[in-house]
Amino acid sequence: MTKPNLEFALLTPTQMSIVDRHAARTISIIELMENAGWAVTQEILKRYRPCSVLVLCGPGNNGGDGYVVARLLAQAGWAVYVSSIANPKSGSDADIAAKQWTGMVVDDPESYIKKVGLVIDAVFGAGLNKDLDLHIANLLRKAKHVVAIDMPSGVNGETGQIMGYAPHAELTVTFFKAKPGHYLLPGREYRGELVVKDIGITFEILSQIELKCWLNEPGLWQIPTSELTDYKYRRGTVSVIGGSQMIGAARLSAHAALNSGAGLVYIFALGNRDCYSASSPCFIVDHDSLETALKDLRRKIWVCGPGLLANEVNEILPQLIAANVKIIADAGAFQSDQYDMLKGVSIITPHIGEFERVFGKIKGDKISAARLAAKQIGSVVVLKGADTIIASPDGRVAINQHASSRLATAGSGDTLTGIVATLLATGMPVWESACAGVWVHGEAGLLCDHSWPSAEILTENLGKARDNASISKNIVNL
Repeated sequence: MTKPNLEFALLTPTQMSIVDRHAARTISIIELMENAGWAVTQEILKRYRPCSVLVLCGPGNNGGDGYVVARLLAQAGWAVYVSSIANPKSGSDADIAAKQWTGMVVDDPESYIKKVGLVIDAVFGAGLNKDLDLHIANLLRKAKHVVAIDMPSGVNGETGQIMGYAPHAELTVTFFKAKPGHYLLPGREYRGELVVKDIGITFEILSQIELKCWLNEPGLWQIPTSELTDYKYRRGTVSVIGGSQMIGAARLSAHAALNSGAGLVYIFALGNRDCYSASSPCFIVDHDSLETALKDLRRKIWVCGPGLLANEVNEILPQLIAANVKIIADAGAFQSDQYDMLKGVSIITPHIGEFERVFGKIKGDKISAARLAAKQIGSVVVLKGADTIIASPDGRVAINQHASSRLATAGSGDTLTGIVATLLATGMPVWESACAGVWVHGEAGLLCDHSWPSAEILTENLGKARDNASISKNIVNL
């Protein structure tokens, strides 16, 4: 298991509190508060012309950051009003910051909130774990333009769920590390532009925390590069089980494997082999038995599920598991309440409906559900969606934001299985293969930014998408 890049770590609010406590040993909380307020102020000055501002301050450190922002904006010549939603505890760092504000404090923010040009939400931040107070919710509903400090109040920083109500911010400025809720839906739709700022906390502090959640970007994983001496078997061999009736799904998966770099692709057809043989000269259609195919030690990566009927999966999947090959399971492999049959596969790639068919209704948040499912079957779970989650049985989770609605086309999931199988065939570890496959899949969709592609067209972008994954490095911390 490779050590993930700390740049892409996401911290829960609880973990961020631990970071703050450790950081306070070398830099005071009030200094961190000053740094945070300065960082937010700079981002506001970059984006907005001077206008009247209402800063809504909560009782904790988030509110303390707000008082600093108010002071700095006033010093820059802006008309600033502050409303204390709840007074900070006497003697606290937030109280110190509040006492340094000498400008106007308003007791009736409702009479100002519609009139000002900008509202700064410094009420609660990412740590809220209960529904937003109705009075605060009604107040924030009246704000026209909102900048949130850390997280829009009402968005759960760990799950991205909306706690009763949350404002739609135009800009959210958070510190040190982003939170899962910044990238999980629906919270991602509420935070607007996200900026993560350095406020003087060193990365060494992360050694005190068991990191389990990451943003899925190149650098979290590394796709093997091609070598001059490569040949087809070194590039990797992928085998796809082809169904007897829905042959298109297996063909799409096979073409995706070829176009994303597999050296050799087989289709083991359960029905009419001629239907597959006539469809492309680029992959080999098996004419031997499955038993014979599984004896070929080069064929260690198998895709099982796309286009398969339940009875076909029930016949084939146990044989693949018994052969101790690596299996990517999808589509037909997801049968009602039958997660036991998936034990022994390497990766499963369900969308929400398929996931709930197998594991039951998601009762809490998606990360917890995906982690539990991964632990139950001992496999990596790729829970597909606009915020795809890749969960490992050891608890590691990556959240993918690198995608677009252009992936919402029939057969798109079949292409994903072929990409992941190819990366697994290169020798990448299982979780990293799934993470990289999801990113490459998303990149292929983004390369279609001027069209609405079919899954067939999507596969044509996979070579460039894989190359982009090898050279791309999105900077998260600014």
